[in-house]
Amino acid sequence: MTATPPFKRIALIGLGLIGSSLARGIQQLGLAGELVATDHSPEVRARAVEIKLADRIADDNASAVKDADLVIACVPVGVSGAVAQSIAAHLMPGAIVSDVGSVKASVLRAMAEHLPDNVHFIPAHPVAGTENSGPDSGFAELFSNRWCILTPPDGADAAAVERLAQFWGALGANVEIMQAEHHDLVLAVTSHLPHLIAYTIVGTADELEDVTRSEVLKFSAGGFRDFTRIAASDPTMWRDVFLANKDAVLEMLGAFQEDLSKLTRAIRRGEGDVLFDHFTRTRAIRRGIVSIGQDEAAADFGRKHAALKKVE
Repeated sequence: MTATPPFKRIALIGLGLIGSSLARGIQQLGLAGELVATDHSPEVRARAVEIKLADRIADDNASAVKDADLVIACVPVGVSGAVAQSIAAHLMPGAIVSDVGSVKASVLRAMAEHLPDNVHFIPAHPVAGTENSGPDSGFAELFSNRWCILTPPDGADAAAVERLAQFWGALGANVEIMQAEHHDLVLAVTSHLPHLIAYTIVGTADELEDVTRSEVLKFSAGGFRDFTRIAASDPTMWRDVFLANKDAVLEMLGAFQEDLSKLTRAIRRGEGDVLFDHFTRTRAIRRGIVSIGQDEAAADFGRKHAALKKVE
């Protein structure tokens, strides 16, 4: 633990995967003199008390942020504006207010219009997660060696930006700073489009008439199995992401449809060289992801397999 916590009081609003992981990391590393958390769900708040996710679990957003010098909204992007409105009058002057949403331009607009001028609003996006959600799904190491992108608005206080960057760095994240609009374009292709494709493929399989659902489940090979993992992500969060980042998603979806048409034509015409060249190029991208430490090279994506037992 640090001798003097970098923040006297941190307030977390929302205790899903990201919020509960932050809570565990903050407590484990001693990043706050006091950690206060809340959630809109009474059941989640009760569970947070049971598992001691924070020093204090507040009943509402307003009381959670009182006297906090760092406030992080860990909520679906669709409600970020409402959260900002609920806390605006209760924020301490000089406090840093941030979020964790995977869309930044719309969140910046939605929250900034409600926040007072005497706080530092610095949106953030930790590019980390699993398909699980809820207060029991978090773990302190979630952000280790993952990227956290900060998208401070024009004129943001440099010292406040650096302070938030150090906070995420203490949690093990690599910090990058970029414009909100550019962030949304990058994440549209690296995160949002893959999720949309995963949801579509799993939905297509479920609607097939000549293949039963039991066969889809029983014979799901690696590819379909991995798509179902992505498609198991929180539906509320992803509904809001696609609506909030629709322009960038539609742009990337258009590019994807063009590439898909090219591959469709190559398969129809039997153009094996076109397919081979495309697969070779994309394989190199996968290897690049592994080489920079954003995934591991273990066989079957690191899954453990039971040893065979000899039949007596």
